[in-house]
Amino acid sequence: MKREDLRRLFAQARKLTGETDYVVLGSLAALGYSGELPPRMAMSLDVDAYGKSAPGRIFELAPALGQGSAFEAENGYYLDPISPRVATLSDGWEDRLVRIELEPGLAAWFLEPNDAAVSKYARMEPRDREWIRAGLQAGILTFAIVEARFKRTVFLDATESGRARRALDEDREWLRGQQR
Repeated sequence: MKREDLRRLFAQARKLTGETDYVVLGSLAALGYSGELPPRMAMSLDVDAYGKSAPGRIFELAPALGQGSAFEAENGYYLDPISPRVATLSDGWEDRLVRIELEPGLAAWFLEPNDAAVSKYARMEPRDREWIRAGLQAGILTFAIVEARFKRTVFLDATESGRARRALDEDREWLRGQQR
């Protein structure tokens, strides 16, 4: 996935709703990173996003731009409408969003990669772990930042928190092994 793909998707979304700013969470938040991304960090076909000014309206777009839509059939990717409250995130994440103008009058706001990592540690699906490890190996994610953000995150419950912290510790050891 490339930013141009997001431009195409959000330009269609703007035509349908008038929204000009979209927030991207999930794996494709990595597209807000200014450097070169490892392919694993941009592999997703679903764009987890919501409209910045009217988050709830994003769900209106599912028939036209979501999974199973003509847009997906034509382009090979789709909008996955989400609520801004769906992800487990560190306090202050909204202040760290990275704004990129996709074309005049159309912008995407990307979750900062270390914030995305916190969310992925909370969810901890196998593909999340692959995304995190690719980011750690490439130097896009930083343990010190992720650990600091953990301290400012309210996890769903003790189980989610424990699982996330164990995975973070495991990845610290994994990265040390990679660097030897």
